[in-house]
Amino acid sequence: MPFRIKRYYGYIIATVMSLVIPFITIGGHHIFLLSFDKKQLQLMGTAFDMQELYLMPFLLMLMFIGIFAATAIGGRAFCGWACPQTIFRVIYRDLIETKLLGLRKRIKNKQKEPDYSKKENMVKRIVAILIWSVLALIAAADFIWYFVPPEDFFQYIQNPSEHGVVIGLLLGITGFLIYDIIFLKEDFCIYVCPYSRVQSVLYDDNTFQALYNPHRGGEIYDEQKEKIVFKQKDLTNEQSECTTCEQCVTVCPTHIDIRKGTQLECINCLECVDACTTVMGKLGKDSLVQWTSMNAVHEDKPTKFLRSTTYMYGIAIIAIFVMLFVMGGQKEYMLLNVNKTTQLYKVKDNQEVTNSYLMLFQNTEDKKHTYQIEVVGKYAGKFEIKRFKGLTLSPGKLSKQLLILSTKEKLVDDNTKDTPLKVMIKSYAVDEPERIFVFREIIFFYPRADKLK
Repeated sequence: MPFRIKRYYGYIIATVMSLVIPFITIGGHHIFLLSFDKKQLQLMGTAFDMQELYLMPFLLMLMFIGIFAATAIGGRAFCGWACPQTIFRVIYRDLIETKLLGLRKRIKNKQKEPDYSKKENMVKRIVAILIWSVLALIAAADFIWYFVPPEDFFQYIQNPSEHGVVIGLLLGITGFLIYDIIFLKEDFCIYVCPYSRVQSVLYDDNTFQALYNPHRGGEIYDEQKEKIVFKQKDLTNEQSECTTCEQCVTVCPTHIDIRKGTQLECINCLECVDACTTVMGKLGKDSLVQWTSMNAVHEDKPTKFLRSTTYMYGIAIIAIFVMLFVMGGQKEYMLLNVNKTTQLYKVKDNQEVTNSYLMLFQNTEDKKHTYQIEVVGKYAGKFEIKRFKGLTLSPGKLSKQLLILSTKEKLVDDNTKDTPLKVMIKSYAVDEPERIFVFREIIFFYPRADKLK
């Protein structure tokens, strides 16, 4: 099966997944949603509040290191097989322009642009732009669904005057996709995308990439004359197998000649491999352009998949996964921030000592809860909680409450200084105390002995 057909299957899978994932929920939460409106990260059915976004760096590291690992092993496989830019260009150029409208004669010739001076071609071009505009609008909406859940998105677009930001983003992304795919084209991959600039740093002699075999095909590029050889009779070696048919050149979406060697413009779509395989297959020979490594081509050595590079990336990815699951397992089902007020302490006439705290509660659950507080640990039973009699919060709501800790017991006997004591408090939901609870360590300042007399 040609690599082009395999890529199409990959494109279909990637497209379906990207469209379906925003609609999948587990327990009312999305598989992935970074909601700035709700101030939540929803990951695999679990909602993490903004205070718990320490998971985001791990997700970003996983994404970038994963792409770097794929590049070190398989070259720019992401660009040719999963990048939205490549998928969108294939949809527009190969499906809409070539298959549906016949603007281009063949998928295998990507160098020759249609003659737009003909009225018929201009009409087809306008139709192609209109079709792609509809698809670009869907793609833009799909992108927004990862930040605004679909159930909210469809309500927002019914009242565009009240949700200008979402509508503006939708139209802005759509406009960019129209310009990018129709007018900027592969120039985005060559000049704009930073990934092409770092790929050479990630390659080694065992990296799989589209490579031309000059030992069999001959040196096509004459470095002394600084020109490309276009005819077979001009090849330096009479035994050279390259037919100079140029099929590998005309099929390239980034307009390069793979026979010149590794180039940053190559996106590893492997169209050139398919083209050469077809031509050389008719001669009963193996393709001169293959998805292989520098070691296999120039050193005649087997490509090492398991090597220090793959071990390094594998260990890094496993470590990130472990940290992600460990940190994700520490999720708190309620949020509580406790801050000391400006008054250090207060001593009443009956030798009662009080400290005041300002607490910020947030219910991160999808149902209403009532919260209580108790002192636990070393000082359990030595303090009385005043002013706080319990708090009921609706889903997602926040509330500030004043907490006063009071004690009449002699906790410290020190005539030289005030003593800070570490006191542990526990806040919990009355209806689910075993699941929804948090511990917070606060500082209780106990006055020096002479202030108690």
